[in-house]
Amino acid sequence: MIAFNVPPFTGDEYKYMQKAVENNQKLSGDGPFTKKCNIWIEEKFNTPKALLTTSCTHALEMAAILADIKPGDEVIAPSFTFVSTVNAFVLRGAKIVFVDIRPDTLNIDENLIEDAITEKTKAIVPVHYAGVSCEMDTIMEIAKKNNLYVIEDAAQGVMSTYKGKALGTIGDFGTYSFHETKNYTMGEGGAILIQNKDCIERAEIIREKGTNRSKFFRGQVDKYSWVDIGSSYLPSELNAAYLFAQLEEAETINENRLKTWNLYYEGLSELAKTRKVELPAIPEGCSHNAHMFYIKCKGLEERTHLINYLKDNEINAVFHYVPLHSSKAGNKYGRFFGIDKYTTRESERLLRLPLYYGLEAEKTKYIIGKIISFYKRKK
Repeated sequence: MIAFNVPPFTGDEYKYMQKAVENNQKLSGDGPFTKKCNIWIEEKFNTPKALLTTSCTHALEMAAILADIKPGDEVIAPSFTFVSTVNAFVLRGAKIVFVDIRPDTLNIDENLIEDAITEKTKAIVPVHYAGVSCEMDTIMEIAKKNNLYVIEDAAQGVMSTYKGKALGTIGDFGTYSFHETKNYTMGEGGAILIQNKDCIERAEIIREKGTNRSKFFRGQVDKYSWVDIGSSYLPSELNAAYLFAQLEEAETINENRLKTWNLYYEGLSELAKTRKVELPAIPEGCSHNAHMFYIKCKGLEERTHLINYLKDNEINAVFHYVPLHSSKAGNKYGRFFGIDKYTTRESERLLRLPLYYGLEAEKTKYIIGKIISFYKRKK
């Protein structure tokens, strides 16, 4: 069976983890490898501050606290996303206002956001689906006009850019995921990126259980104490050591994934030309990181048949999000603004193909061949 995902491994992960244990004698958070990862992200993506977290979920929770989300506030987000995108704000008492997506990128439709704003709106949370950027210029203009926070869910967007800017560095806060399904992994983990330097000190406090422990270790205070709300958002140093080995090879991993993505795109282009399937769209000004490759079938029934056909041929292809507004909790904690023209329809058509670092070209071509054969059999 060709796996849908295989977590990346570059070769130095074990060596760095061993160094953390034997040389650094540091297992808990904020050790040398954590700091290396933070600095790497800051320098690579030109952001004032990056802090590793235990997950992208927790990075979003930190952003919700920093944005002072309170009960009664409203947060605008797409329904076509993972639950963590909105859970972070629901935990603070906010109501989620779901907005429809664009059919080309499956990102939030920037043209529908402004009409969804009320006097209760506090933030916009764009999700960069498949590592392809939302239309951030428009979103930032809307936010500035209405005095709203922009919190980028760039879980899938590490190494992607919008008009030359790294995803996660455009809004007030950005969040990354380093889950094992992402392009770079530490097993479970994430990062928060902070653009406003005035928020950095509080972010450190929130991340350190509400204490000023970071200032203590820098020698800025003679003892640390509880000064704010917070939680334990620091990942283990072992996780950071594992991640740093991959960040060192980030360009190699990125190029390898893009090669596979391009092979899929070229191999399936004839099916797209004859309108058997639709392929991903990459808008002008966006560079993507080949986080995933998907096709869009005619509908749910065809997708189900194709999934089963590929499974019979030892290929694990999967669908993605079930829209949040159709769930029990989505109805309880949110509401859909306007018409669901594309969110449900597109979610039922989308099929993700295997894509991971090191996926052999022969396997990719085999998958392409089986998809072509499926549509030939449908004639």
